Amino acid sequence: MKHYPKFYTIRKGLGLSVLAFSILISSLTAPMAVQAGGKMDLMQEMEDRKSLPVQSNEVENWPQGPQVGAQSAIIMEANTGTILYSKNIHEKLYPASTTKILTCLIASEKASLDEMVTFSQEAVFSIPRGSSNMGMDVGQALTMEEALYGILVGSANETANAVAEHIGGSIEGFAEMMNQKAKELGCMNSNFMNPSGLHDENHYTSAYDLAIIARSFFRNELLARMSGTPTRHFEPTETQPDDFILRTHHKLVTGEYSYDGIVGGKTGYTNDARQTLVTCAERNGMRLICVVMREESPNQFTDTMDLLNYGFSNFSMVNVFENETKYNIDNADFFQTNNDIFGSSKPILSLDKESCIILPRTASFEDTASSISYETEGEKQIARIDYTYQGVYVGSASINLAENAFSSYEFSEAGETSARTETEEEKGPIFINIKKVLILILIIAGVLILLFTGKSFIQNYSFGQKNSLFQRKRRMRKRGRRTRRRTSCPEVPRYRGTDSDPL
Repeated sequence: MKHYPKFYTIRKGLGLSVLAFSILISSLTAPMAVQAGGKMDLMQEMEDRKSLPVQSNEVENWPQGPQVGAQSAIIMEANTGTILYSKNIHEKLYPASTTKILTCLIASEKASLDEMVTFSQEAVFSIPRGSSNMGMDVGQALTMEEALYGILVGSANETANAVAEHIGGSIEGFAEMMNQKAKELGCMNSNFMNPSGLHDENHYTSAYDLAIIARSFFRNELLARMSGTPTRHFEPTETQPDDFILRTHHKLVTGEYSYDGIVGGKTGYTNDARQTLVTCAERNGMRLICVVMREESPNQFTDTMDLLNYGFSNFSMVNVFENETKYNIDNADFFQTNNDIFGSSKPILSLDKESCIILPRTASFEDTASSISYETEGEKQIARIDYTYQGVYVGSASINLAENAFSSYEFSEAGETSARTETEEEKGPIFINIKKVLILILIIAGVLILLFTGKSFIQNYSFGQKNSLFQRKRRMRKRGRRTRRRTSCPEVPRYRGTDSDPL
């Protein structure tokens, strides 16, 4: 049974009387023709929106998507971020309660599931009477886990307020955190004023921004599971005395509209926003996020099914590792060898085997264009290859530094070597940045030339100096020997005899 706050219970009798009287007065003063006319006007607006241009249908050789009655709609593949369908995806619109996926995403990052969330006076009484709630009273408390279920299954506005106060200190403080998180995720046309999505002229987002937020939201398996829960039973506790069940309004989650592969999602509605819906479904490895904004019930659900069918039927995942040949180096031995002094070497660089892109089923991998970016995030990621088809981004592949790339052996403290056990893996393409390698080779060559030139100059200079000194010393030694002979052994004139000398 639906549980309401105690201040509703206290005045239950009076409230029912006032409600009955209001209905009676309304039935007498508001002609049925006017009401029917208003409904017809809304339906006509929906029909008119079907003629709005679908930007993805204007891409050459791109599968033609359905004409839906939503003002704005998008299909995004969650793993790659590829946009499969786009209709006015950057238009600023009111998100209503689909806001709550951002609220819960921040809560999951900033708090643990066992933290207690206490309901303040402002959290309970700042929401409009009759708006979506789970009947919490001032001073009651839930664990953060139960609070998140209350927000995602029951779309409880007072619970969103309590969580915001618990994490941000106030609703206004939490709104600042929401806008900061949206900016970090890459949202371009969003501004959030509250955690629930209750109408505010300055509270808006776009289908593209909601899809980006949902992409991060559905990476969290706990949040995904919560948003895919049809009903949640809340049992009495010391801080919450009531026993009640909440049911989601998402009819693809409940199965009222049967659809295979539904992961989860979030509904939203206000008079100004009309129907909004965020949904995630998964088939054959593709996880699609669908967002429709400003639609009329029940078409938010039928639009979503049509768009998901379009995505799953016309697109498929393509493994980059199994198809990429453009960046393969023919002589892979430059970066890997089958045998070296350390045994069998592994590649220095390798392409991530799990990287995939999303392509129309009518296209092939060879139809894509690619470019390399060196702005990477991971420590072992050296570069990233981005792929496009007909100018549309379809995914990327990571080039990583291979583990154990520098040695196939480990050395123990005792100096003994032991071979690493390697699994037989298929070795993929080897990638290098040719420009950087050539620059490195030129630098090394320049350094070697300078070293050899310097060494030669030093050797020649030293030899010349030594040779000159040796010659001077040799001349001085010769001059010294001649001087000594003159002074110690004076030359004596030789006597020549004659015939007259006596014998």
